[in-house]
Amino acid sequence: QVQLVESGGGLVQPGGSLSLSCAASGSVYSIYIWGWYRRAPGKQRELVATIANNGVTNYSDSIKGRFTIARDNAKNTVYLQMNNLKPEDTAVYYCNADHWRSNNDYGNLGFWGQGTQVTVSS
Repeated sequence: QVQLVESGGGLVQPGGSLSLSCAASGSVYSIYIWGWYRRAPGKQRELVATIANNGVTNYSDSIKGRFTIARDNAKNTVYLQMNNLKPEDTAVYYCNADHWRSNNDYGNLGFWGQGTQVTVSS
């Protein structure tokens, strides 16, 4: 139904910036919420940020104030601007898209991209 492809990951020094992109195709009109999640080595996947079709955003406390999630509906693309990166931000970053759910259980099901590696190291 929906295909997601992440790009923009790479190696960056602490304090640097990186911008991730998630290009969507397929039945994009059916999506209610978009999100970025990450999984660091040896850890569980965790929320980074989400943005709903009504424009409401939600950020993890660990990245709040440093990262910004945004959408470009004309390009069917969601972005994650990452500033002041820290070594603990090192992880594989995944894009997620999901339909509206009455139980608000997002970040589990829905559609997922293949992930893009972000490494923050000096």
